[in-house]
Amino acid sequence: MADAQSDVGLIGLAVMGQNLALNVAEKGFDISVFNRTAEKTDAAVKRAEKEGLAARLHGYHELRDFVASLKRPRRVIILVKAGAPVDSTIKQLTEFLEPGDIIIDGGNEWYENTERRQRELAARGIHHIGMGVSGGEEGARNGPAMMPGGDEGAYSHLRPIVEKVAAQTEDGACVTYIGPGGAGNYVKMVHNGIEYGDMQLIAEAYDVLKTVGGLSNEELAAVFTDWNAGELDSFLIQITSIIFTVKDELADGFLVDKILDKTGMKGTGKWTIQQAAELSVAAPTMAAALDARFISGLKDERVAAEAALGALGVQPPGPLPGVDKAQLVQDVREALYAAKICSYAQGYNIIRAKSAEKGWGVDLAELGRIWKGGCIIRAKFLDRIKLAYQRDPELPNLLVSPRFGPDLAAKQAAWRRVVSTAVAAGIAVPGITGSLGYFDSYRRARLPANLVQAQRDFFGSHTYERVDRPGWSHTVWDSSFGSADSITTSGYNN
Repeated sequence: MADAQSDVGLIGLAVMGQNLALNVAEKGFDISVFNRTAEKTDAAVKRAEKEGLAARLHGYHELRDFVASLKRPRRVIILVKAGAPVDSTIKQLTEFLEPGDIIIDGGNEWYENTERRQRELAARGIHHIGMGVSGGEEGARNGPAMMPGGDEGAYSHLRPIVEKVAAQTEDGACVTYIGPGGAGNYVKMVHNGIEYGDMQLIAEAYDVLKTVGGLSNEELAAVFTDWNAGELDSFLIQITSIIFTVKDELADGFLVDKILDKTGMKGTGKWTIQQAAELSVAAPTMAAALDARFISGLKDERVAAEAALGALGVQPPGPLPGVDKAQLVQDVREALYAAKICSYAQGYNIIRAKSAEKGWGVDLAELGRIWKGGCIIRAKFLDRIKLAYQRDPELPNLLVSPRFGPDLAAKQAAWRRVVSTAVAAGIAVPGITGSLGYFDSYRRARLPANLVQAQRDFFGSHTYERVDRPGWSHTVWDSSFGSADSITTSGYNN
C-alpha cells in the first residue's frame, strides 16, 4: 500500500486531465493520477518525466492504491465525460473514500446532476464540488479559469491549490468560489453559451468582410491583428487572426478554406438557451448562434437549396458594387464590438436570474475578474464589466451601464450599416442582427406587445393590463366569433 504523499489526485487522463495534472505538479504540488486504461496513466508519467516533473506526478494502476496515496482530507479531481461516466467513477471511488473527503468534478456537467450527487455523497459524509474549468488544453496546462461551486468549507481545502494552478492576472488568480450547489457548473455552462455567441459574431464579421469586401486571408489576418490591439482584444480574436495565416499542408491555399462548414457542439450552448427560456430571459444572440450551428449541420440540404433556388433566380451572396473596403472594415469592427456587449449582457442576466432563484449569491463582478484570463472568452472589456458590476451590483443590464451605454450609442450607426449591407448582399448575420434587435427592443419604452396581448385576449380570454388604470381587463372583441369561453374550449388557447 502506497504512503499518503500527494496533495491532490486526478482521475481521467485525456488531454484536459493530463495537462491539468502537469500544471498542478509544476506549481509545486504532489499529484497522484489514475485512468481506467493504464496506458494513459503511463503516458502521463512519461510526459511528466520528459518535462522534469516526475518527482511531483505519481501514476497508479489500481484505484485503491491511488486513493491511499492521498493526504487527508483526500481531494480528488475527476475529468471524465459528463453523465453516466461521472456516476460510475464516483461509485467506484467512494468504495475507498472516508467522511470528510472531497470529490471535485471538473467537467461540463448539468448543474442538477451535480446537486443530486452532492445530496447522495453528503449522506456518506463526502463533499462534492462541481468546478467548471475553461481554457482548453492550453489553459489546463498553463492556467485555466476555474469556477468551483458547492460546500464553501470543502472548497477551503481546495483553494490553496487552485489559486496557484489558475491563470493569473493583475487582479489575482482566475478562480473564485461561485456559490453553493451547482452554481459553479451553471456559471461555466453560461460561459460556454457566451462563447457560442462570441464565435458566431466573429464568423459573421468574417463572412461580411470576405464576401462583401472581398478581403483575402492575408488581409483578414491583418485586420483581426489590428482589432486585437484595441477594444476587441480577446483570445478569440487573437486565434482568429492566426487561423487566417495557416497554409494548407496537403494542397495549395489556406487551411481555413478547406474546412467543411459544419459546426459541432457538446450541449452546453443548448442548455444555456433552454435555461434562458425557463427563466424568461431574452438571449437572442446566443440563440442565433445555436440555430446557426443547427443549420450548418444541414450541409447536403443547403447545397441542394442553393441549386434549386438559384435556378429560380435567387443569386448567391456576393460583393456589392462601390463598397468602400476601409469603411466596411471599420463598420464591422464597431458592429462586432456592440454585438458582443449584447451577448455578454444576455449571459450575465441568465446567471443573475438563476442566482436569485436559487439563492446562490453569485458575484457578477467577480465573474468579470476571473474571466479576464485563462478562459476561452477572456477579453479586454471584461475588466469594464467587472467595474460596471462593482459600481452597481444591482445593474439591470450592461446596456445601461455608463461603461457601455455610450459605446453602444456611438457605434449604432455602423452597426445598422453592417446589418443593411449584409441583408442587401444576401448574407445571414443572425447574431449581429439578433444583438441589434435586442438593443432596439430594450431601449424602447413601448413595444408592439400591446397588440400581441390584445390578440391573446381575443382568442383566449387571457386578459390584459391598461396603461391608464390598474387591474386586469377582458374584452369581447367581436361577438361574431362567439364568446371567449367557447373559443378557449375549442382549442384556440395558447
